[in-house]
Order: sequence, then C-alpha cells, then structure tokens
Amino acid sequence: RPAMKRQEVDEQTAEWLSFVERVRTDPSIGFEEQWRFFLELSEARDPALGPLPTWVPTTERIESSNLGPLMADLELDSYAELHRWSVEHRADFWSRVIDALGIGFERSPDGTLDPNHGPTDPRWLPGARINIADSCFLADSCVTAIVQGREGTDTDRYVTYGELNTMVNRVAHGLSDHGFDPGARIALYMPMTIECIAAYLGIVRAGCAVVSIADSFAPKEIRRRLEIAHADGIVTVDEFSRGGRSIAMYDKVCEARAPRAIVINDEQATFPLLRSGDLLWSDFLGDDAPFPSVTTEPAAVTNVLFSSGTTGDPKAIPWTHLTPIKCAMDGRYHQDIGRGSVVCWPTNIGWMMGPWLIYATLINRGCIALYEGLPSGPGFAAFVERAGVSMLGVVPSLVRAWRDSSSCAAVDWSRIETFSSTGEPSNRSDYLWLTSLTGHRAPIIEYCGGTEIGGGYITGTVVQPASPSTFTTPALGLDFVLLDDENKPVPEGREGEVFLVPPSVGLSQTLLNRDHEKVYHDGCPTGPAGEVLRRHGDQIARLPGGFFRAQGRADDTMNLGGIKISSLELERVMDHHPAVSESAAVAVQPSGEGAERLVVFAIAKGDVDPDRLLVDLRRMISDELNPLFKIHDLVLVDSLPRTASNKLMRRTLRDHYQARP
Repeated sequence: RPAMKRQEVDEQTAEWLSFVERVRTDPSIGFEEQWRFFLELSEARDPALGPLPTWVPTTERIESSNLGPLMADLELDSYAELHRWSVEHRADFWSRVIDALGIGFERSPDGTLDPNHGPTDPRWLPGARINIADSCFLADSCVTAIVQGREGTDTDRYVTYGELNTMVNRVAHGLSDHGFDPGARIALYMPMTIECIAAYLGIVRAGCAVVSIADSFAPKEIRRRLEIAHADGIVTVDEFSRGGRSIAMYDKVCEARAPRAIVINDEQATFPLLRSGDLLWSDFLGDDAPFPSVTTEPAAVTNVLFSSGTTGDPKAIPWTHLTPIKCAMDGRYHQDIGRGSVVCWPTNIGWMMGPWLIYATLINRGCIALYEGLPSGPGFAAFVERAGVSMLGVVPSLVRAWRDSSSCAAVDWSRIETFSSTGEPSNRSDYLWLTSLTGHRAPIIEYCGGTEIGGGYITGTVVQPASPSTFTTPALGLDFVLLDDENKPVPEGREGEVFLVPPSVGLSQTLLNRDHEKVYHDGCPTGPAGEVLRRHGDQIARLPGGFFRAQGRADDTMNLGGIKISSLELERVMDHHPAVSESAAVAVQPSGEGAERLVVFAIAKGDVDPDRLLVDLRRMISDELNPLFKIHDLVLVDSLPRTASNKLMRRTLRDHYQARP
C-alpha cells in the first residue's frame, strides 16, 4: 500500500505556492513584498480554513521522510491516523520505535509496558538491562559524528564515531581510575563542545549520572544545583571565549565551592593554578581500551537537569536510560533526523536541548554540528553553510538577531532541509523571513515540551503543511487536552491550559527535591473521557484547520530567551533592593505574538529615579540569577492587584500592560 500522498490545497495556498516559485527565480522580489503578499492572502482566506500554509510537502518529501515508511507499513492513509494509533496502542508504538532506532540491551525486556501499573507510574521495558550510551554508537566508526566550528576561524574540527567512542572510553576509565564509582554524580559546567559530549557519554557509560548546569549561571546558582543533586565532582573549562570576551569558568567553580573538579584547558595557554585534589583533563583521561558499559534497569538515573518551579529551589528532574528514547523518537519522526543528517541547534548542556541534541542525533546516526562562540553573528551563519547543516534548530530571539543584522546576507543555506524552533513563542514575520532564506523550501517544525517530558508534547512534521509560528500535532506516542477555566475542552478559536494524557516514554516519574505526584497530578481534573491527566502549565490556542499556537505560560513561570524561570525567583532578588517595597515579574508578548519579555511592576519606597532603579534591578538579576534574563520595562505603581486570598494577580498586570497605548 503506498504511503500518504500530498494533500489537495485551497485557493490561497495554491496562490502562495505559485508565488514562491516566482520568488525562487526572481531575486528582485524582496522579503517585504513576500510578507505583504502573505498578509493579503491571509486576510482573504476563509477563517474556517485556519492559518495560511506557506509550505506543503511534496509526495517525494513524504515518501523519503522517516514518517512515510512508518505510515505505509501500518497501512495508514493520514498522519492524523498515525497519531491516533500511536496513543491508542502506546506499547506497540514504543516497541516499533525501539526497533526502528536499534536500541541495544544487555538483557532484552520482557515486554514494552507492564500492564499492572497505572498511567502515572508506568513500568517501561520491565526486566531489561541497558546502558543508553551504547545506542549512540550504532553508526559505522568512520562516519563523522561531530563537526565543531569556532568563533574567529573557518577551520573546523571533525570527529568520527570511532574517535568519539575512544574519547568516551577514556572518560569512563578516568572516572573509575580516580575513584568515581557507578552511581556518582558528576556535574558538567562548560560550553557545548566535543569534550563536553565525550564527558557526557563517558559519565553515562561508567554508570554515573550527569548533573547539568548551564554555563551562564553565577556561582550562587551553581552552588544551589550542586547541593540539590549531591554532586561528587564537576567537569569544567578553565576559560572560554564568546563574542570576543573571555569567560573564566574555573574561577566560578571555585567560588561556588564545588567538589573535586576536572579542568579542561587550552593546551596553548598557561596551566591554571588548581585547588588541591583538582585535575587537569589531560591527567584525568584514562586508557583508550574499550570500557565495559555499566548496565542497569531502564529507570536508573543518567542525568539530573533543572527547571524552575513556582516556588523555592529549581526542580531537579532526573532523566533515565528511557528518556533518550523519547529524544531520539522526536528527532527521527518530527525533525526527520537520520543517516546523513547534519544537525545544528545552538544550546547548552545545562538545558534539556543539550542532551536532546546528543541523543536525537547520535542514536539516529547523524552528525552533530557545534559552534564555539556567539550564534548570532556571521561566523555562525558561515559555519552552518560550511558544515552542510540539514536540520537547523533555532530559538525566536536568535532569528530576530539574524534578521536585525546582516549575519545571513551572504550565506548559502540551500542544504538546510528543515528548521525546528523551541524555547519560546515565535513571531510569524520573523519565521516567514527565516524560511525565505531557503527559498521557502525548508519548513519550520515548531516544537514545545519540557525537561520533565524529555522532548516535545506538541510539534509539527514534514508530512503536514506548515504555517509560520504554528504547531500541527501532539507528539507521537503522547496526547494532551486543552481545558478552560471551568475544566471544559476549548473549541476552535479559544485558548486553554495544556494537560498531558500519560503514560509516555520520557515523562518524569520522580523529582529529587519535590513530591512528583503533588507537582504534576494533585488537583488535576480528569479528561473529557475520564482520562488521568498530568499538569503542564502552557497556554495553547486551538486554531481552525488543525493548527495550534503557543500563548505562553498559565502559571507563574515565564520563558525568557528559552529558559524557564519562576516569577517568584525574580521577585525574591528584586525585593532586596533598598528602594523596592514589593515587585511583580510578568511575561508579556508586546506585539501579541512571539517571544515573551520581562516587565517588572514595582512599588517604590519614596521617590526614586526609575531609570537608575531599572539599571540596578537589571544588574541584580544578572549577577544573582542569569545574565541572559533581561528586563524589558519597569513600571512603578502604587499597589499590586491581589485576590481575596492575597494571591498576586500577574495575569491582570499582563493584560493591563498590553492594553496600554
């Protein structure tokens, strides 16, 4: 039975596709004309049809995708049927995924899903013994695993799967040789480099667990995470350069009073003065002989990551040997990563997209493209061309930086087949501009999820039409419902809060420093058909035509530059300013769509200079939390709105701000 074929298109979509053919042959048609035509067609379109698709897959693209053969094998005529099958037959779906990915086991599982456990605490792959790092080396040893570029040079570094495997063995031997036993927790606080990936996989191969800490964090925040995770050691770099600025990482590690450190240094630089017990990377690495991977049950912890809650310390979320299967499934079927794919996604090992990039690419036998330096400049754009990137991941703020500059003016991105975007809501104009860089040949797969999901819950595919800044489907193997304030399903044209329908491979089942049941399930409504639901907290608008659009967060967590942070964490810092009586941190979308911006409402103690106060608060947040968190605006008020139970009404403040002229 043939795979799904290209859909029939409506009048406006046909006009747009015809226009795109002209754009590809006529360079005089600039982006402003393309944007105007998009708006004209969108306004003329029947609203019941939903947003105007700007990319429609050809039959050839569908058949050559990773999804096409899966649908053909299951004799399904549409992607919608495939998704429905994946959630109605979850064990069968994940069994097929594991076979398709080639996941290896020391002992094969007795089944895929133990039916004797409920949806909130499932037992996946019962009886199995596994080390997921082994499944990252299924490609031929001579195939390129990583290509790494560096700011200020056009000379790139290449590492094959065989060479990376040797590096991973040396890390695992080094851990064993220096007294780190299986179960030890080793923090990574460093930029995303070849050594970072080798360290990550070596820690997992040795039966230890990675503690992920973003390289932008200040010593106080490093310390919090090390303590929460009970880290036994840390791998870092002496210093690195970004945007022409040298950043001293080891100094921050020392200030954070971190445990025993392994320090990577530039071999051309002066050796750093180490604390007693700390090691240079070159002295730490062990023998290059094969290291026998430490296997364990699938639910054993391999990585501790952090995500902001709405109160207190950040949530410590364990990833297990199961979580990478979710990463790799999403990469295979939603980003269409496979053999020959070159995958670039500017990220950091401290955020989930760092480990996601490792697993989604290597398990699918692709090549990771890494760049040391600022991804917003022309050096990165040139690297993407040089490396032959086929799947480029972005965040909206990065796309805006490219558009506002001339970084992409002289590059050839014709080898890009797919974009994917995550981290924050995007803007239609920016994203239509992004696709125009490839002559609108590459769709943008909007992708939204969370650390506690191991990937996305809502996404797009390369077998469905794509419209800028919209999603087209729940992720395979997972489902969600959108509920209004009365816990009723929202109709088309309305937005609601996201509740996930478990179980799924990848969903967290424990937290290190919270009650998992209380965080995700206590007080949750049931689904329309009586399903058990799991709280997530995003707001999503259900659009006609099967599309969805992100609307930010429903709770007190916001998303700044792709990083989740709770309002309370920000307010706790700002309220220490001697001129601030009380503050409220609110995320707003100034134009009604796109990336969230931080707006602070503050009650001042007496007369203050608003400009001076804004400078002070920006510095406090940068020093104590993260320099990536930027205050967009400061509004001085006499009082803050509260409910009868004294709860701060941040949504009211957001609505008030957006209603201003």
